[in-house]
Order: sequence, then structure tokens, then C-alpha cells
Amino acid sequence: MKTNLLLRVGSLFLLFVIIAVTLWQSRYVEVAAVIRTIDAFGLWAWLVFMLIYAVGTVFFFPGSILTLAGGAMFGPILGTFIKLTGATLGAVLSFLVARYFASNWVEQKTDGRLKQLKEGVEKEGWRFVAFVRLVPLFPFNLLNYALGVTRIRFIDYLLATYLFMLPGAIAYTYMGYAGRAAVTGTEDMIQKGLLALALLAAVIFLPRMIGRFRQG
Repeated sequence: MKTNLLLRVGSLFLLFVIIAVTLWQSRYVEVAAVIRTIDAFGLWAWLVFMLIYAVGTVFFFPGSILTLAGGAMFGPILGTFIKLTGATLGAVLSFLVARYFASNWVEQKTDGRLKQLKEGVEKEGWRFVAFVRLVPLFPFNLLNYALGVTRIRFIDYLLATYLFMLPGAIAYTYMGYAGRAAVTGTEDMIQKGLLALALLAAVIFLPRMIGRFRQG
């Protein structure tokens, strides 16, 4: 009995630590503040959230805080769809800006890493885009711009971005959902917390598995 209680308390503690670290990395913006602001739009809250995520991606706003808020507001399924669509819209806008208007600026910002991206796209095409979406070798917001100055086809970039950002979107959106369940004290908050940790662990270990697969 005591062991089960300690396990539950420990799981909740780990969940709160993960959320706290994510918030700290997000420049101290509070999830609650984001939720209050977007909730004020009522039935249009989902669209406002999606547009904010898209614009925030273009202007290098850390997406983790919005992802957690999306999970808390819209739940794990709808929240994932809204977050993923907003992030993809932002990634597409950044890609187009780089391709048609700001290639020189992107080359300055990416230093020597742009060569690596170009070589990867030349060799593997959309598969390379899929890989860098799953494995965070480059900062997400900057990566969107950098891929815009490669020779990747737009449709390949769009599909690979949307599909292969899905695992991370599911994990972090569910974290926001589980976090709200913990705050409100729902009966199944322990199960939700454990599932959130499991999803996060899967996303963390996924890059290693993919790296071994590519090497093999």
C-alpha cells in the first residue's frame, strides 16, 4: 500500500518537474495567462490559438508554452490537431519567407550548419526533413527558415513537417492536458500523469532509435 502511494506521489512530482522545466525554458510565460487570454475569444478560441502559434513560430516564440496551453484548453486529441496545424502553418510561412525574401539573412543566422542541411536534403530529400523533425538537431524555428533555402520541394517539406512533428505534438499536448487534470484534481489524474511521462519518454528515446536505424 505504501509502495503504491509513493509511486503515485513520485509520478505526480516528476510530472510537475517536467512541466516546470518546460515553463522555465519558455521565458517565464505562464500557461494560465495564455489560457485566460485565448479563452476570452469563446467559440473562436481554437482559431485564435492556431493563428498565435503560427505567428509565434515565425517570430521565434518558444512553442512549448503554447503546446502545454493547447493541451490544457482543448484536450489531447483536438489540442494536438490544433497545435500541429498551427505549428505547420508557421513552419510553412518561415519556409516561404526564407525561400523568396530572406535567404541571405538565413545563411548568416545558420552559420556553417546550412551546408549540412543542404547536403542532407540533396542525398535524402523528404526523408532528411522527416529525420530532423523527429530528431531535434537544430532549433525548430530556425530550422524552418534554413530548409527554405535548400532545394527541397514545397509539397515534400509540407507533408514531412506535418506528419513527423506528430509524435512530439502528441506527447507535449498530452502533458498540458495531464497538467490541468492534476491541478483540477480529477479522479484519473494519476493515470494521465503516468501516460504523459510515458509519451515524453518515448519522444526522448525516439532519436536514439532512429539514429541506430540510420546507421544500420
